[in-house]
Amino acid sequence: MLAKVSIVMGSVSDLKIMENAAKFLDEMHVPFEINALSAHRVPRQVMEYANGLETRGVKVVIAGAGGAAHLPGIIAAITPLPVIGVPIKSSNSIDGWDSILSILQMPAGIPVATVALDGARNAGILAVQILALADEELMTKFKKFKSDLASKVLKANEELENVKFDWKVAGER
Repeated sequence: MLAKVSIVMGSVSDLKIMENAAKFLDEMHVPFEINALSAHRVPRQVMEYANGLETRGVKVVIAGAGGAAHLPGIIAAITPLPVIGVPIKSSNSIDGWDSILSILQMPAGIPVATVALDGARNAGILAVQILALADEELMTKFKKFKSDLASKVLKANEELENVKFDWKVAGER
């Protein structure tokens, strides 16, 4: 089985965030790989990795990094595959803004789809949406996931109807 998604992070310390993408891909039964590569510490290996993605069958890359988060951008500069960037609030981060701006502010022609700070789960969800465009079975699973999200909200509203307060009136939806 070949990986359809490649999850890469700047450091193994980012795994606590990036595992949320992996967990969602697991839920959807999407094969993936995980690597740690630093754009600054091992640039040659990053180039080799990015150059080999397409030939290994990977369709989407999820790249997370903190601080001066150049990993998603350098991968996007090398591969024709879509790259989803996950800015990570790291120990040397400026409240995560450095990571957000490093990933978000890409030059024209080198896009990186950027999710929220520490938003690896959404990166996994976006990767599945991209893959589902060409995979009917995966699209069916994804539609069920979305339907289940809606059901949770509706159920929560039903439960809120039973919450009692002296001055609570019936709300409209």
